[in-house]
Amino acid sequence: MKKLIALIIAVLFIVTAKAQTNDPFVGADMIVFNAKITTQSLSQPEASALAVKRGRIYAVGTDSEILSLKGNSTKLIDADGRRLIPGLNDVHIHVLNESNYNYNLRWDGVPTLKQALVMLSEQAKRTPAGQWVKVIGGWSPYQFKENRHPTIEELNNAVPDKPLIVQYAYNRAFLNKPAMKAMGLGTSRFPMIPGTVLEKDKKEQYTGLVIGYAFVFLALENMVPQPSPEEQINSLAYVINDLNRFGITSVNDGGSIKGYPGAHIPLEALIRDNRLNIRYPFIDLGAGSPGAGTMVDADIRAITKVAPISPGENIHPTMAHGHEYEGAGELLRVELHDYENFDEPAIIINADTMRHYIEEDVTKLVKRRIPFRMHMSYNENITPFLDALEKVNRQTPLDGMRWSIEHAETISPENIERVKKLGGGIALDDKMALHGDAFIKTYSREKALQTPLLRRLVDSGIPLAMTTDGFRASSYNPWVGISWTITGKSVSGSEILAKDNRLTRAEALKLYTLGAAWFEHNEHEKGRIAPGNLADFALLSADYFMVPDDEIKNISSVLTVVDGRVVFGTGKYNNLALPLPKIIPAWSPVKYFGGYYNMK
Repeated sequence: MKKLIALIIAVLFIVTAKAQTNDPFVGADMIVFNAKITTQSLSQPEASALAVKRGRIYAVGTDSEILSLKGNSTKLIDADGRRLIPGLNDVHIHVLNESNYNYNLRWDGVPTLKQALVMLSEQAKRTPAGQWVKVIGGWSPYQFKENRHPTIEELNNAVPDKPLIVQYAYNRAFLNKPAMKAMGLGTSRFPMIPGTVLEKDKKEQYTGLVIGYAFVFLALENMVPQPSPEEQINSLAYVINDLNRFGITSVNDGGSIKGYPGAHIPLEALIRDNRLNIRYPFIDLGAGSPGAGTMVDADIRAITKVAPISPGENIHPTMAHGHEYEGAGELLRVELHDYENFDEPAIIINADTMRHYIEEDVTKLVKRRIPFRMHMSYNENITPFLDALEKVNRQTPLDGMRWSIEHAETISPENIERVKKLGGGIALDDKMALHGDAFIKTYSREKALQTPLLRRLVDSGIPLAMTTDGFRASSYNPWVGISWTITGKSVSGSEILAKDNRLTRAEALKLYTLGAAWFEHNEHEKGRIAPGNLADFALLSADYFMVPDDEIKNISSVLTVVDGRVVFGTGKYNNLALPLPKIIPAWSPVKYFGGYYNMK
């Protein structure tokens, strides 16, 4: 009887698969075998092989079962006993801001400040006249063995004769003497946005240190040479390759400086050439916003008219990357921005201002059934935000519409329950992994140990994801954050999460897979290695579930597959992915140093 039931199930699956493809089954497109597969499927938690057909997982099982599905054109991949996981999904990252990626020297993961300064000196020698030497975010002074920022003197010595800007998150920027002159530091040409502080020495001379919040650094970015359209396309190809390197198969862009559709032009070029090697839903602030306070109106005008709001539109028929609009955000109004600079006390928004604008803006979105995601870092701001949202819900019910709070570092237990009751989710980020040491200095170690409330959030059952918020405010390497949630240690090695506030390895992985899929309304086809799910997965450089705790942060992918197609490979898998285009410009730091620092 059991054999008969199993036979019926197998026949039903094959019939269903044929119905989905409208083609007779003549063999799998790809088979990966000899693997340790973490499926995250309750019915079949582990397996050793999988088969792919037309961009979907066709079958999962033992090597012998899956190899029996081999056809004449099946691509066979021997996993060499490595761990295979569902592709990681970073649902809050700012990829489109990196269309100048090839112009930037990355310090992400560099172990010593001494080495970082040598990299600057080397890059300065090859950077042509008229261009800048730039390090824009993604690093932390606490990652360095020296455990400190560079000094202005060190930077001037490293790059004495070309403009240099080194930006730390969205907290501060260091300018050398040529950069100070080029930007007109201390003159009316320099963008003195409210909250900006220019450091002076004992002689009342500007040092080149700029302290402030996000908007001043975005303004500075527009004052330096910009890449050509061709360089922007090339940059995004290398950005996405770096994400694939860590096993990332999906992102949700959290909003770009240029907005939609301007920031998407180079992305659409990759789509047309079938070179977008990642799934790419996005949220947007509102294109063409004429000023503060009008972002939601602009979002409604621009997005609802011209955005690609349905999967498969304007893309290659076999590469359904989901380049679609997922809602408004992350910042609905400039007045409500509470950017988390852990070097400084929290920015607390006037509660009445918060309630007024949220009622006004969110009501417009809910009436049009446009999902939204709101940047809220501090609990003092989350409380009036939820006050307003509860009022909106009473008058114009959310009625299952998906929405979320982004970041939420200091959210309270009470507000977690309020979010859950309203049907929302929380997209945490891993900034504490990079900047938690600064948080300790500003607020205390005791508070840091419970920031965020990871254990309570996971146990609450609320829709939850972990994100990087890369490439400026934090690094784009998800394994740094995954390591922090498990070990409780920041990049300096300091304990910044209490033992009772940490996660298991299985829980941490789910926040980047199944948990993330909820935010895209896609949990039924992402985040699992199961028949019918999207064929997005990564073969890891080390066994995530077996390596010592202190090695988790060094994990990467040796093989990344998106939509059943190899998009990244290294070592024996190096020739399975299409080669990247030649990097431009020829002097690009990425050409010589790569993106994230490679320890090997």
